[in-house]
Amino acid sequence: MRGRRVVAENAGVDLERVVCLYPLEYLDDGDEVTVGRLDVDSYAVLPKDGAELVRRLAEGMTPREAADWYSGAYGESVDVGDLLDTLDELGFIRSDARSATESPSGETRSVRWQRLGRALFSFPAWVCYGALTVGAVVAMARSPQLVPHYRNIFFTKSFTIVEVVLFFGQFPLLLIHEAFHALAGRRRGIRSRLSIGRRLIYIVFETSLDGLVMIPRRRRVLPIMAGMLADVVVLAVLTLSASVAIDDTGTPALFGRVCLALAYTTLLRLSWQFYFYLRTDLYVLFATALGCVDLHDVAKGVLRNAFRRSLGRPALDESSWHPTDQRVARWYAWLMLAGYLGTIVVFLVAVLPTAYHLFSGVLSRFFGGAATSGELLDSAVFVGLNLTQILLVVLLAGRDRRRKTTTHK
Repeated sequence: MRGRRVVAENAGVDLERVVCLYPLEYLDDGDEVTVGRLDVDSYAVLPKDGAELVRRLAEGMTPREAADWYSGAYGESVDVGDLLDTLDELGFIRSDARSATESPSGETRSVRWQRLGRALFSFPAWVCYGALTVGAVVAMARSPQLVPHYRNIFFTKSFTIVEVVLFFGQFPLLLIHEAFHALAGRRRGIRSRLSIGRRLIYIVFETSLDGLVMIPRRRRVLPIMAGMLADVVVLAVLTLSASVAIDDTGTPALFGRVCLALAYTTLLRLSWQFYFYLRTDLYVLFATALGCVDLHDVAKGVLRNAFRRSLGRPALDESSWHPTDQRVARWYAWLMLAGYLGTIVVFLVAVLPTAYHLFSGVLSRFFGGAATSGELLDSAVFVGLNLTQILLVVLLAGRDRRRKTTTHK
């Protein structure tokens, strides 16, 4: 808003008429203020002087009065017409003539499922989550077979049943993860949205929490971390469910074995959050808490420059990097490297043994000569399902690439 000489005139604006704005929220954050409408998730980051000018318009000043106030307060003129055009594009200006004071800014808005969100993160709920987690740890200490292990995936000899159950069994667990994000936001009155999307052939659940920009940083922690909390609780519930399904011989019944298989995949999904080279929940937490702008790309740039310098090559230009990102990236880059190392460990400990067990089992059935007809059919269906998935991934990837090529022409 400052630092340029402009005038308070615009051919398309009546400077003597009060502009009716929707109820707006304001969040001071250092030298900037986030201004927005929570009801439609439209937000803008303004310098403090710009936000104060918007406040004056919202309080009933005409554009000319607001421009005169700004000139007196800051010693500079302002293009109110340009500001009003911006506010209109953001959807801040009413199209009718009702007073903006009918629904005062700052009042608590009620959103659907807000009570459920408050209940899920109330003190009694936290006590229950803690008790479940401690109970699961105690159960694993007493019964080592409850400890997550890749062998838990094979709850039956049928590879096809294992794949189908684990594939479809992930959907409700993924839904719980994202629902915790959404409800943690609803607890704060944020219009969070839970949607279903697709990445290639895989169905994914996604949560939109745009309204987080309108609450203080420390209050954003729970909505960001709620998904990991859900994973821990789900892991505990599945483990305890398996513990009550153990028969007299100390072996979990089928229901218990299925629970342990789903618990193991939940643990793998939880470990994925520590892959700091991806934009995981933990990455969002760091970036939000530390006020970063683009920590992910800057940290990757720090690693690339370190590698280039080690080879004696010139470093990439760092002048466009935000100072906060540069400062944080100096140590966050090490977390990225730890994330890469963690990925390798998980691959060696979990993915590789599982893949070896599956495909060695399939090959022994086909070529070992001792498999029954049922085992041969099971292995054939298993191979067919996996080949179909690969084929669909290739076809859909090719289709998406063709669409992008057509769009850019």
